[in-house]
Amino acid sequence: ADGLMLSIDLGGDDRTVGYRAKRHTGLVDVDRRDAYDMHEFWEPIAIRGRRELILDPDQFYILVSREAVHVPPDYAAEMVPFDPLVGEFRVHYAGFFDPGFGHSESGGAGSRAVLEVRSHEIPFILEHGQSVGRLVYEHMLERPRELYGQGIGSHYQAQGLKLSKHFRVG
Repeated sequence: ADGLMLSIDLGGDDRTVGYRAKRHTGLVDVDRRDAYDMHEFWEPIAIRGRRELILDPDQFYILVSREAVHVPPDYAAEMVPFDPLVGEFRVHYAGFFDPGFGHSESGGAGSRAVLEVRSHEIPFILEHGQSVGRLVYEHMLERPRELYGQGIGSHYQAQGLKLSKHFRVG
């Protein structure tokens, strides 16, 4: 009834655990897929040693949940903020998970939630495994005819840490 907690994945040495948006970049045409070199817009974040990340105020980050998300076909889910008393940061501005996200019938096997994160006013320390939000499930009035990503080879189904489809990684 209260949803499922999601935590942040900052584990593992010598691998990218997230991306920080660069402050001054060009515009992105959202109709162009694989059109932009990600290094022009994003700085990869690697954790070495300590499994924590200090969020700089008003910077925008892409991080990933530790848990794989599965939304059954008869449900939708929404990412709701964790207790605001924990600190001045916001997770996942998009926040909505369609029926079938991470569901095996539509090409998923659990998909980790890509989190859009921003700290406000003061630096904020995130630690590996720290709870950052809740996934609240709502029962649909009826099952949709097509599930999320079904038959279209969705960029986001069965995902891990990933930037939007507009950026080329490499």
